[in-house]
Amino acid sequence: MEKETILEQFEDYPVIAAVKDEDGLKKCLESGAEIQIVFVLYGDLCNIGDIVDRLKEGGKTVIVHLDLISGLGNREIVVDYIKNTTKADGIISTKSTLIKRAKELDFFAVMRFFMLDSMVYENVRKQIENVKPDMIEIIPGAMPKVISRLCEFIEGKVPVIAGGMIMDKEDTMKALDAGATAISTTRQNVWFM
Repeated sequence: MEKETILEQFEDYPVIAAVKDEDGLKKCLESGAEIQIVFVLYGDLCNIGDIVDRLKEGGKTVIVHLDLISGLGNREIVVDYIKNTTKADGIISTKSTLIKRAKELDFFAVMRFFMLDSMVYENVRKQIENVKPDMIEIIPGAMPKVISRLCEFIEGKVPVIAGGMIMDKEDTMKALDAGATAISTTRQNVWFM
C-alpha cells in the first residue's frame, strides 16, 4: 500500500486497534469497517505471517511492532523478513537501525518513543532528522500538554500517534485536540467509540 494512502487512513480513522493477543485479534476481525488500522503487538517468528494474513483478509492495514515479536532480533534483516514473508504494510520499532532499513525498503515505518523526561524532545527531533520515520508514536499518550509541546517542537515534520494509557473517549479527544494525528490502544472499548 502506498505511504500516502496509509497516512490518509490514519487521518480518516484516528483510532488504531493495538492487538496484543488472540482475543483482541478476533474482536478486531469482527469489527468490520470500524477498525481500519491495526498495530500487531504479539506473535512470534512462526505465526506472525498467519496473524498478518488474517488481518489482511479482514481488509485491515497492518503494522507489525518488531520489538514485540518473539524470535526476531534487532538486526536490519528482520525488516526484510517481515516485508518479504508477510503482507504487512509497515513496522513499528524503537530502534533507529530498523526504521532506517524500512525506509530503504520503502516500507512504512513508525518510530516509537517513550516520553520519560524533557531530554526526549531533542532526541525525537534528532531521530526525525536522521532516520526520517513516516510517523512517530509517543508513549504514554495520555499527556495532552506533552503532545502539544512535542508537535510544536518538531514543527509538523512528522505526524504523531499517541499510544499507551489511552483509557477512554476523553483521553482520545484530548490527545487528538493536542495535535496527535491518531491514537493507538489495546483498550477494546476505545476501538468502538
